[in-house]
Amino acid sequence: MATKQKGPVYRCSNCGHAEPKWLGRCPECGQWNSLRESAQAEGRADRAGETFPLPILSIDPGEGARLPTGLSEVDRVLGGGLMRGSSTIIGGEPGIGKSTLLLQVCARAETKGRILYVSGEESPAQIRMRADRLGALRDGLEVFCSCDLGLVRSTLDALKPSIAVIDSVQTLRAEEAGSVPGTANQIKYCAQELSAWAKAHDAALILVAHVTKEGLIAGPKAAEHLVDAVLGFEQGEGDMRVLRASKNRFGSAEEVGLFRMGEKGLEEVTDPSGLFLVRRDSRNMPVGTAVAPVHEGSRVLLVEIQALTVPAKAGLTRVYSERIEAGRVSRIAAILEKHTGLRFSDQDIYVNVAGGMRIAEPGIDLALACALFSARSDTALPANTALAGELSLSGELRPVRQMRRRAKASAAMGFSLLIGPREAAGEGADGKGRAGAIDSREAPGWTRESDIGSAVRALFGR
Repeated sequence: MATKQKGPVYRCSNCGHAEPKWLGRCPECGQWNSLRESAQAEGRADRAGETFPLPILSIDPGEGARLPTGLSEVDRVLGGGLMRGSSTIIGGEPGIGKSTLLLQVCARAETKGRILYVSGEESPAQIRMRADRLGALRDGLEVFCSCDLGLVRSTLDALKPSIAVIDSVQTLRAEEAGSVPGTANQIKYCAQELSAWAKAHDAALILVAHVTKEGLIAGPKAAEHLVDAVLGFEQGEGDMRVLRASKNRFGSAEEVGLFRMGEKGLEEVTDPSGLFLVRRDSRNMPVGTAVAPVHEGSRVLLVEIQALTVPAKAGLTRVYSERIEAGRVSRIAAILEKHTGLRFSDQDIYVNVAGGMRIAEPGIDLALACALFSARSDTALPANTALAGELSLSGELRPVRQMRRRAKASAAMGFSLLIGPREAAGEGADGKGRAGAIDSREAPGWTRESDIGSAVRALFGR
């Protein structure tokens, strides 16, 4: 049973760090004479949580202060930085760069408190060699190599770090949860114990997790419910890496962070607007390609969707698509077959996204449909054209958000016309739900068509 913490708690008015006794200087941010007795002292348990309810007006908002990681792309995905008292899982395939990313975060994080990097897979000498190569050396960064949860907890209690990285949670073993590390019980127990410690000590905890061959984080799904954020580190094309959130209690789960893997570690991609476009003369678009402005969090990225159709073998049709869900491709192909009369049910369909970007946004439906139609009819799309819009089962083109921003991003990359349904009223649209074109002259053109059949006939002249 949780017990009350005896005596007052002194909290820094600058960064929110808490200490059981008054100090002249905050050990977290280095500010002098900033520790104040907190009204939260009564009722706070030794571990995570509160023993008694607190009036919301008495809660110090400084407790929700964030710790910038020093990498703007990581901060973007997290919603501004690491939240104190939070726990985050980051998963990815072996060798993709999870340890490299987190060692760079440890080296650049904007905190004057201690940082603990716990490894169950490498020796201290191996970590030091990698830190030398990455230039990730700093004062206050401690390395501890162990797979025993009890020893890790003792080290955390003794060091009291502001940021703790566990690489990885699958290597930890607790006697209470069995003798074999990596089991479902072990992962759940270790994640729960470490998350509780982080909340009780206002520390930011990062857990590294392996993934299965299906790309899912290994271990029980319950482990994801025990943490505040779940991030996935994905392989793009070549040296590209994509960081995205599937869960985030303290920010948006729609943001993506983009990196390139180089000789000195991961380098941030600060201007990714045309990163996923194939560099070619836009006047000569090949058959089966369409460009879509994709709204990812606070940014608009232009991506090229590529499609290929070939006659199915032995009468069994299949869809090959890794970056766009195969079921979605099948649905778009069925809509086209129903509303344009162009047959896809006897074709094998191949779909790719240039640059290796995985896309789930509804706004790519129109571009995907036009890429499939172009591939099947062997007719290229008009030059300098980007497409954005959602497609219903009835063949209706539905508006998507931020069409103005998509149009601006498209124009910056040399696409003079963005084709798609007009936005809802209040965003500079006519409010009638009709399809429309947005260009520098606001010319409506053919795009008054509001269904996919009329749209592709106008686009391809069929």
